[in-house]
Amino acid sequence: VFSTDRIIAMSFPSSGKQSFYRNPIKEVARFLDTKHPNHYKVYNLCSEKGYDPKYFHYRVERIFIDDHNVPTLQDMLKFTASVREWMSQDEKNIIVIHCKGGKGR
Repeated sequence: VFSTDRIIAMSFPSSGKQSFYRNPIKEVARFLDTKHPNHYKVYNLCSEKGYDPKYFHYRVERIFIDDHNVPTLQDMLKFTASVREWMSQDEKNIIVIHCKGGKGR
């Protein structure tokens, strides 16, 4: 996990067997709801798989980037515009970014 005051980067929030070696989605949600209630937005940059956005109160945006590949310019512009809008709404707002394994983000 990489973190600044307003950016958290991590690997995929997982369930089932994958939660033994990746971030358990329920624990990620509990942490965010405890430390940043109503002030976080999750960006899923993984094209390979998703999850139910209800865990994060439907504050999830998915941008389909294949693992170990660079995003398209269009996807980068979409992502940066969304982040800029979210961060400017409230100085307490943070973003959580993840890909599949946590290295490509």
